[in-house]
Amino acid sequence: MSNLTIVDHPLVKHKITLLRSKFTEVQQFRALMQELSMLLAYEATRGVRVEETTCETPLMKTAGHLLSPGKIAIVPILRAGLGMVDGLLNFMPMARVGHIGLYRDHESLKPIEYYCKLPDGIANMEVFVVDPMLATGGSVAHSISIVKKTGATRIRFLCVVACPEGIECLKKAHPDVDIFTCVLDEKLNERGYILPGLGDAGDRLYGTK
Repeated sequence: MSNLTIVDHPLVKHKITLLRSKFTEVQQFRALMQELSMLLAYEATRGVRVEETTCETPLMKTAGHLLSPGKIAIVPILRAGLGMVDGLLNFMPMARVGHIGLYRDHESLKPIEYYCKLPDGIANMEVFVVDPMLATGGSVAHSISIVKKTGATRIRFLCVVACPEGIECLKKAHPDVDIFTCVLDEKLNERGYILPGLGDAGDRLYGTK
């Protein structure tokens, strides 16, 4: 899968194991989600456009490079995607943040949109759509379609856990979007949950279940 990157790093493996555990409490779960998001951001920002500049060190002037202010957007899919935003902002504090609100109908498993607010000028930005889980892929594919309607073309999707069904769905809908994940799990169960997975990421982030 040429557009799929699995961040196979010992730190990632360690933190994913802790994240999966049913004994991990809300506070630690949130911290792990942010840490994993930072590790994902490190890989996903390879190839991001930078501007040449001049930097004056204590000894002399030298050539340098900077990320362009106003040229990066982070778009979490509500609500679980919010748990990844701070990790990415730690790496890219100049980024602007949009929000797409979707929920999954428990009968049809189809996404239903209830909110969308994206930064002005997003069509010319590097866009990072984020959601901890890539399960059926329907919500992610729908969210990326919303972003593409703005004219944006440089889009990456970041998740913590993915499964083959979600990867195939997203590749079919958006073959031009690169996917970054910490781990590729086995499959979906009959309720649309990833196995072995980590449960409901939103509930575990916010202590709602």
